[in-house]
Amino acid sequence: MKTIQFLKAAGSIACVAFALNATAQTSASAPPASSETVGQHIDDGTITTKVKADLLGAKNVKSTHIHVKTRKGIVWLTGTVPSADDKSAAQDVVQNVDGVKGVKNHLKVAAE
Repeated sequence: MKTIQFLKAAGSIACVAFALNATAQTSASAPPASSETVGQHIDDGTITTKVKADLLGAKNVKSTHIHVKTRKGIVWLTGTVPSADDKSAAQDVVQNVDGVKGVKNHLKVAAE
């Protein structure tokens, strides 16, 4: 029984560490780092995870080349999509995720 509790605790710690590490990475299109609390940092990681899951589950969005970053509830979408409809649909999906305060859609439509 203690082993199961230990494994659950270790798994929880690993998930939090992964979320913190994933959101700590920056890119040229992400907003500059500013002072944020640990709570905001974890919330942004949660939002990013929800957005990625919803994009993968959306039947009207081809999301294999969409990158997601979140800072203070604002979600940045970068990458490429096959059509303008996919770009618009991706933004619609993201706007409906709990906790999202705004969307910066920098997706590019791939040349056909």
